[in-house]
Amino acid sequence: MASPNRVKLTEAFLLLLAEKPFDKVGLAAVAEKAGVSLADMRGEFGSTFDILSSFLRETDRKVLAGGDKDSAEGTARDRLFDVLMRRFEVLLPYREAVRSLMYSAQRDPRFALGINKLAVRSQQWMLSAAGIESSGFIGGIRAQALAVMFARVTRIWLNDNDPGLAKTMAELDRDLATGARFATILDDLCRLAPRCPPRRRRTRNTARHRRAGSPEPRPMQA
Repeated sequence: MASPNRVKLTEAFLLLLAEKPFDKVGLAAVAEKAGVSLADMRGEFGSTFDILSSFLRETDRKVLAGGDKDSAEGTARDRLFDVLMRRFEVLLPYREAVRSLMYSAQRDPRFALGINKLAVRSQQWMLSAAGIESSGFIGGIRAQALAVMFARVTRIWLNDNDPGLAKTMAELDRDLATGARFATILDDLCRLAPRCPPRRRRTRNTARHRRAGSPEPRPMQA
């Protein structure tokens, strides 16, 4: 359970973020808006990015806690659709803060990289909630691809004023269908990859001998 100060500081940070870019939100301003001293704030967070990271972890927790038995049924794509729509619903009260974050990420590549790292971590949990493997090399690729896809759909969600989020649902469904096709191809490639012989390095000398129709030169023996 988060402490009262932690909750107040996070809410204050999100309110300020809805009004200005991330790099314009200072620690003192967050503490003042929350009615918390800087000393007490330091006991909760180390930086504004730390507050953001904590907020996304709490978002993950709410999404994971919101699952039910019905959402565990159906295909992996159906389950992931339900999980990601639940995430959009959890984020709905903070839509303007999310809009601000996306604006800041577009302006600052370093911040974008930091946000991407947090997003990939969150999407690993979303994949797990949908019963999709998210560990290892392939799991990391899935999480990164899902983070990129979610960011793209988020742009639709930011301007989707329909109470049922119809545009967001349609876009998410299309993107997941495309992603499923790529995931199948990726899985097939990874199953075949270990059987592929190691690729030999092609050199100018090798190419010249091939064009001349003569056998490749053997390496000199020591």
